Amino acid sequence: MTSLVVQKYGGSSVSSDKRILEVADHIAHTVKAGNQVVVVVSAMGSSTDELIDLANKVSKKPSLREMDMLLTTGERVSMALLSIALNGKGVETVSFTGSQAGIKTDSNHGRAKIMAITPHRVEEALSSGKVVIVAGFQGVSDFNEITTLGRGGSDTTAVALAAGLNADVCEIYTDVSGVFSADPRIALKAKKLSEVSFDEMLEIAATGGRVLALRAVEFAKNHGVSLHVRSSFTWEQGTWIKEENTMEAAVVSAITHDTNEIKVTVVGLADKPGSSAELFSKLAEIGIDVDMIVQNISKDGVADISFTIKREDKELFDLSVDSIKESLNLNEVLINEEIGRISLVGVGMKSNPGVAAQMFRVLADESINIEMISTSAIRISCVINEDQVEQAVQSLHSSFDLDGG
Repeated sequence: MTSLVVQKYGGSSVSSDKRILEVADHIAHTVKAGNQVVVVVSAMGSSTDELIDLANKVSKKPSLREMDMLLTTGERVSMALLSIALNGKGVETVSFTGSQAGIKTDSNHGRAKIMAITPHRVEEALSSGKVVIVAGFQGVSDFNEITTLGRGGSDTTAVALAAGLNADVCEIYTDVSGVFSADPRIALKAKKLSEVSFDEMLEIAATGGRVLALRAVEFAKNHGVSLHVRSSFTWEQGTWIKEENTMEAAVVSAITHDTNEIKVTVVGLADKPGSSAELFSKLAEIGIDVDMIVQNISKDGVADISFTIKREDKELFDLSVDSIKESLNLNEVLINEEIGRISLVGVGMKSNPGVAAQMFRVLADESINIEMISTSAIRISCVINEDQVEQAVQSLHSSFDLDGG
């Protein structure tokens, strides 16, 4: 029985001519097994970073539109080279940019959202027996402007095409063999998970797990796309991400960490209705996403609020901090860049009390102080000192019996 398979290969998978030829072999093998194949590719290796560096050398503030025009060339190089490689192996292919593949977006340059998928040319090419190679990370707006999808955009492209084509599976090929119980570079006994639910994967992606982009997981969950995270270097089974995990739910499935955030504390915010709304509205207006939020006890009619933002947004925040401080009549704004977040994720938390107590005890035993706490039904996150993140991950991984053989 013929299956329609969407495969996505990241930058490390297509980082050189040798790797592109290996990926071409991988795709050819999938085709010979009787499958229709659509491939989404990222830019080669670190080429996107190199293009950003070039732009910053010729301008202190390059326009977002021109950056989209520049950065989308990286994926176009990958798609053309891979198509050429496959043709050389006797596999008939055609390459498409995001716009040619029918990826319709809004007009938000640099962080565009997919509004519609109209993959007519992709469907026609598949019907004629061709493998379709699509440039990830990009689309086109209603004004016929080239746009980029932001961080993790190629993952999102692949999932969106899988949904639009009603594909049987979307395979995400990376330089690791699946989703692990923790970063195996830190927790040396971390084990690969055979299955993860969408809800768990959303939490993993949101709290520092870098195997899949959060937007891609959200898109897959909303459109019922089965995901299979695999290594582009082997044929071993990876991790399946589905609506429901068929395995018995572990209390804790994974431990994630994130050192790409900073902590901001506003001191002296008026303790009255609307003050918090005004503060976070101003942050939203300048495009800053806020994660964890903690408000301290009010005293003398004012309160302090701490929140975390992405480290990459610090420059944007710095440009606006004086106006925010003045408009809200704040006493001061404190920034702590030496923080990290650790999180426990697991559907089993819903029916197992005491997980938070165990987590806090483990951290206390390691003399690790907790600065902030946030929770969901299947996640507990703590902000701690950045220097103690690896120690915390290792200790928690052992304490919750996640160590593999």
